Amino acid sequence: MKTIVGLTGPTGAGKSVVSLVAKEYGINVIDCDIVARKAVEKGTEGLSAVVNAFGAEILNSDGTLNRKALAKAAFCDTEHTNLLNKTLLPHIVKLIIGMITTDKTLLDAPTLFESGIDNICDKTIAVLADKNLRLERIIERDKIEREEALLRLNAGKSDEFYIEKADFVVYNNADIEKVKSEIRTILSNIFERN
Repeated sequence: MKTIVGLTGPTGAGKSVVSLVAKEYGINVIDCDIVARKAVEKGTEGLSAVVNAFGAEILNSDGTLNRKALAKAAFCDTEHTNLLNKTLLPHIVKLIIGMITTDKTLLDAPTLFESGIDNICDKTIAVLADKNLRLERIIERDKIEREEALLRLNAGKSDEFYIEKADFVVYNNADIEKVKSEIRTILSNIFERN
């Protein structure tokens, strides 16, 4: 029997810790951010859809996606962020479904609930962290200025959104070994019961 766990949380919360622990258990981890990049590669239906929604200004001269231009256009307000999700998510979901090939799969998906892909998950886990810590992680991870990081942070959903929807919530604020231990317990419970 296939068991699919959805992993989500706001940007900078530290979802990658859960993915690392899942890999220790031999769980197939699908990084939906990587899938999202594939969905907008040159010549794909996904890229065409995004260009139709946001205009050719989001393309480089060679026809590839200019990620910074798209981020600027898509994260300027909630309406544009929703437009990006609505436009691109169906293409991402189609690719993800084709990648579920083992009995144990973890979908690392920042927009798990917004995309509706949580509907194919048996359980969901949300990783949360304090906003200031998330901000510092985003700046470091993406090598961007504070203002740009704040745009990304503020474009996301509130902690309450994840708390209401997820089956399990993990707080990734400090002690990494404590967080890993909590994640191991959750994954054991999910996969041993299914």
